[in-house]
Amino acid sequence: MKKLIHILPALALVLLFSYSCSQGGKVTRTDTPTSGIGEITVDECFAPIVQEQIDVFEALNRDAAIIPIYTNEAQAFGLFMDDSVRVIVAARDLTANERLIIKERKQTVRSQRYATDAIALIVNKANKDTLITVENIRKIMTGEIRSWKELNPKSPLGDIAVAFDSPNSSTVRYIKDSICGDKPLGDNLRARAADSTRTIDLKDRTPNQLVIDYVAADPNALGIIGVNWISNPSDPQNLSFIDKIAVMSVSKAQEATLENSFKPYPAYIALKEYALSRDLYIIITDVRGGLPSGFVNFAAGERGQRIVLKAGLYPAYQLTRVVRANPTLKD
Repeated sequence: MKKLIHILPALALVLLFSYSCSQGGKVTRTDTPTSGIGEITVDECFAPIVQEQIDVFEALNRDAAIIPIYTNEAQAFGLFMDDSVRVIVAARDLTANERLIIKERKQTVRSQRYATDAIALIVNKANKDTLITVENIRKIMTGEIRSWKELNPKSPLGDIAVAFDSPNSSTVRYIKDSICGDKPLGDNLRARAADSTRTIDLKDRTPNQLVIDYVAADPNALGIIGVNWISNPSDPQNLSFIDKIAVMSVSKAQEATLENSFKPYPAYIALKEYALSRDLYIIITDVRGGLPSGFVNFAAGERGQRIVLKAGLYPAYQLTRVVRANPTLKD
């Protein structure tokens, strides 16, 4: 209610702006970098981290209201390229053709990398197989490996039930482009969560939350999910995940061992030890100094980057030193 009271003056300004346009008056924008109302579209894979940034930004700027549209990657870029919204948070940069379309609209685009994300592989807590190689991930995704016994003959589990959020998600695109290469996804893969063909309300169970719930309930499940969905928010060291599931360690070697396999912790993402990482971008076509520009500057600034680190991702602008410690030999 308090937030609504502070937003009402901004709404009045928007109505006044609309009235001026209808009367043919001179159009002037009513928002500032710290006040007004602005919409952004967000790949739902990154909803937790972006929502936290919005909450902090609005707490610091009581007259600002950021309205996020959470949806799958394909729909998010559709909204952005249709000029329905002018800020997007996504797991890829614009293509050359997309930049040309924006240029032809006489708009200036600013794109910047503001985090490095990781794709986490999650399994049921009853599953004791928590080490996996990139090559075996590829074979699972292409259907060459279909059961847990093919990974470990001693496994008591059956067929691998791969769980992902949506066929149109950036997570699935990453698996296709970066893991499978020129091989198609296997016919054994299914979107276990409901496909996101609409905008998402975080008060509901989102597709990524459905993936977590599915894995927590099925011992045969293998979930593919953005790491910010499973980071433990109460751990200031970013060295643990939520307790409902187990997180697999991934190895780039031919055989996975405890020594060469890594979990998606920010330090291992930074050191490039964790194999399944991707860059996260924030892109804007409204750079004239209004509220969208103010939020982008906050997200990419020091306070916004600290939220990135807290969410389990690695910030684009380094806030802490990453130190590789070697054991000291005793005499």
